[in-house]
Formats: sequence, structure tokens, C-alpha cells
Amino acid sequence: MIYQRVALIGLGLIAGSMSLAIRRGGLAGETVGTARSAQTRDTAREIGLCDRIVDTVAEAVAGADLVVLCVPVGAMAAVAAEIGPHLAPGATVTDVGSVKQAVIDAVGPHLPEGVHFVPGHPIAGTEHSGPRAGFPELFDSRWTLLTPLEGGDPEAEAKLRALWEGMGSFVESMDANHHDLVLAVTSHAPHLIAYTMVGVADDLRRVTDSEVIKYSAAGFRDFTRIAASDPTMWRDVFLSNKDATLEILGRFTEELFALQRAIRTGDGEHLHSFFTRTREIRRGIIEAGQDTDAPDFGRRPKSSS
Repeated sequence: MIYQRVALIGLGLIAGSMSLAIRRGGLAGETVGTARSAQTRDTAREIGLCDRIVDTVAEAVAGADLVVLCVPVGAMAAVAAEIGPHLAPGATVTDVGSVKQAVIDAVGPHLPEGVHFVPGHPIAGTEHSGPRAGFPELFDSRWTLLTPLEGGDPEAEAKLRALWEGMGSFVESMDANHHDLVLAVTSHAPHLIAYTMVGVADDLRRVTDSEVIKYSAAGFRDFTRIAASDPTMWRDVFLSNKDATLEILGRFTEELFALQRAIRTGDGEHLHSFFTRTREIRRGIIEAGQDTDAPDFGRRPKSSS
């Protein structure tokens, strides 16, 4: 057991999966959860998502030695202000937001002296949300990035690292601004491109809705899967990490113009070279154990038998 009591603020996919993974590993004496919506709290109680579900954040954090903020980035400041007066001395506060510098700026000022803040980000998820979406294997063999503050408590960081490792994650620490640039490349810009591509298909009236749905090739299906992610969370991500995202989108636009020019001029050598280079990245992801090389990416239709 690493923590006596873990408080989960927000009860969606990540919090639910954390609670189930903590239970699986016997990593905490008790998990306490809360959410803003009464309906969400009722569902969490019904399915036994945590050991206790309470109605307020003050109740949730009382006596907790770890508090995890599992709310959209845009809500972090308000939640931190609300829990600040109720945090136990020596407690650790962390989060699961996919932007780190904005979260540090939003949360840090509201935490009292003697409370340790270790920002974090599990790089795991699905397009599903809500308390029923969680499952204990979500973090298995996936990376969690910690962005500890300068002058922070090494013991608090070590305990949080042990928790994530106990839930199945690989863990690495890095600077918050570097984290935000890395995630702009690997997650934020790809999501924005996916949203855009699905929006283009919707706007292109020469292709009917039924044709888009019936004849979706694998690439477009994957775009729609990504674009089905929680809109509130992604709105906050882009507004909170705009500098890094805009930098990467600028680079993307340059590459896109180069590909347009190659197609227009019939430059097959440029296209072949570009596609060969990018295929190697896909192979690297598979070799790192972050996806599978199964036929059709492991997404074959289920047998009707």
C-alpha cells in the first residue's frame, strides 16, 4: 500500500481507471471520489467505482494523502481554489491533464504551504468518457509523464511514481514546457487535424453523409475515432497549449504545402521518400510496444459466429 486515502476529483475515464487499477494492485487503503454532476456520482455509486463516493470536493479531500485532479484543464483553477483550505498537511496533489505549464500556473497559487504539488499526465485513453468508461488495464505498458516543480519534495515524487508504476505505467519526468511541446506533436496537433478532416467530410456536400459512413476506409475511421473524444477537454487543451500547438501546426502546414507541390508536379521521388521516412516512425511505435502490428492494426471485425 502506497497511500492511505486517494481522492479522485472528477469521475471520468481516467479517474475510473485509476480507481480500478489502484484496487487491482492494492495500492491504497481507500479511494474516495466525487464529481460535479449528481448523475455521475449516482452512476459511480451504482457500479462501485470507488470505495466511497461523496457529494463535495471538501468531503473528498478530507484526510487524503493523495488528491488527483481529473477535471478538464479549464476547470483546474476553480477546483484547486475550492480544495485548498481542506487539504491535509503533507498531502500530495497531482493531476492528469495533457497540458502541464498551464495547469501549474492555474493550480499552484491555490495550494497551501506544506502541500506537495507533482503535476502528471498519463498518456493513455480512449474516445469514451464517463464513469462507466474506466477499466483497470488502461495504463498497462503506457507512459505517464511527471513534471515536478523546482524545489519540490523528492519523496512525494517518488511515491507518486511508485503509484503509477503499480498501476502498470512506465514513468518518466520532464520539464513542463518540454512536455507541452512533445504532446503538441504526438497528441494535440493530430487531434486537431482529425477534427478538421472529419469536418471537411461533413462540409463536402458532393459526398453524402451515407457515403462517408458506408465507405469509410481505415484512415478516415481512425480520424473519426480520434474526433469522437471529449469536446470540453480538447477545447481546454488547445486554449491552454496554444503556443506549442500553433508551432507544430505551422510545421505541418509547411509539410502539407510541400506534398501538394509534389502531387501537382508529379514528383514521385519526393512522395516515396517522405512516405518511407514516416513509415519508419510507425515501426518505431510498434517496436516500443505502444501499438500492435497485427493485420488491420488489430481492428478486424468480430466474427459473426
